[in-house]
This record gives sequence, structure tokens and C-alpha cells, in this order.
Amino acid sequence: MNLTSVTTNDFGTAVLDSDRPVLVDFWAPWCGPCKALAPVVAQIAEEHADRLTVVKLDIDAEPAIAVRYQIMSIPTLSLFVDGELATTLTGAKTKAAILEGLAPWL
Repeated sequence: MNLTSVTTNDFGTAVLDSDRPVLVDFWAPWCGPCKALAPVVAQIAEEHADRLTVVKLDIDAEPAIAVRYQIMSIPTLSLFVDGELATTLTGAKTKAAILEGLAPWL
């Protein structure tokens, strides 16, 4: 499954204006833990496609968004619900830990 990438131009529409929860995977191409987490994020996107949208945002290509949401470390997974930041998970976590963090919104 290919996850959609978002940019500064479409972040508002794709994430903030979404009528369902959106999990944003903040990453960078040089980040080893980000690469290790990518298959887990893809699995979550596929398994929860009926109630969750998952997108990727390259912080090197889109630094303004990373600054706006104070992304200081990657990988960072941020869940937006009704246009508001609901929760943030930082670091390479297991699938179980991610799902536990997202459980209130799934």
C-alpha cells in the first residue's frame, strides 16, 4: 500500500479539514528509524482504512509544518481529529504501542 504524502499546500485540506481522524507520519529520507517504522505505519493504514486516514510528511521537504507542530524528533506520529492535534507518538514504536496510543480514536 502506498501512503499519500502531504505538503504545505495540501496539509489543510488533507489533514485539518478531514471528516475523519488523520495520522500524520512525520519522517525524513535519511532517518533509519523512520524507514524501520514505515511498514508498521502502512499496516495500520491498511488495517484501519475504514476509520483512519494515514499520510506521510517529509520534514526536510516541508519544514514549515514540522515547525508549526513542534516536531523535534522523528519519527513522530501525530493524530489529528476534527482539525485539532489529538495525540503525538514519538520514536520507533511497536505496532501494539501505536495502536494503544490511538485506541481512543479507533
